[in-house]
Amino acid sequence: MTELGELGLSSYEEKAYRTLLVTGAVTAAELSDTSGVPKGRIYDVLNGLEARKLIWRQSSDPNRYVAVQPETVVDRLLAERAYELKQEWDRYREKAETVRSNLLPTPPTESSFWLGSLGSDEMSTALQQHMRTAENVVKATVGPPYEDATWETLQSEVEGFFEGANTDLSVDLLFSEKAVTVLPDRFPHLIENQPADITVRTTPEIALSFDIVDNVETTIDVLHPVSGEDRVGVIGIKDSQVVSEFEQYFQRLWADAVPLLE
Repeated sequence: MTELGELGLSSYEEKAYRTLLVTGAVTAAELSDTSGVPKGRIYDVLNGLEARKLIWRQSSDPNRYVAVQPETVVDRLLAERAYELKQEWDRYREKAETVRSNLLPTPPTESSFWLGSLGSDEMSTALQQHMRTAENVVKATVGPPYEDATWETLQSEVEGFFEGANTDLSVDLLFSEKAVTVLPDRFPHLIENQPADITVRTTPEIALSFDIVDNVETTIDVLHPVSGEDRVGVIGIKDSQVVSEFEQYFQRLWADAVPLLE
């Protein structure tokens, strides 16, 4: 391919244009004879070059055609190619976004996320509403980020948790040893006054705070990436396989834990 061809001219268009640079103003028939472009194609070629403002037509009888200066022609051809390449680039970017989206896993339909730092009013309300969905049993671990918080920070959430529990509910609470140190002296009295059937145990260490409601949903605390003493929020998952994995993990922790309240 020639250089003008790479800039977007066909072989006939290039022949016609280069010939016009030599001959000056000529008719279509004369240009056909001189350039070697067939007479059956010459008008299509000339009309295309004129539409792209690479040649211009003199008003005479018959019409004569003149080449635009090469510097201007090269600039116009370059602008055309740049526009075409931008269009192509945009098309490929759109295609890449589509492919990227199709390759990513489909987000689970039965999941949710609540923003809320420790002790916030919105999270206290969310916990209360969350517990009201429980009909039979709730199993919960209490580890980070609760371990480094004060009872004043946690109190509203703990109260929201218990306020949402109905009288027929069975609650298994598992605290890490570090989280136990945050609890106030009146914590046993707080447990005793709850209508639900609550069992509390402790284990040396808990890597993750989460709960399981009726074996159909698990909610997981998402630790704050900057402040280890807080969380970003809580994610809720209803995928049966995920819930089952968390249930099995809780049972392993619970089996090795010791009673906190006798």
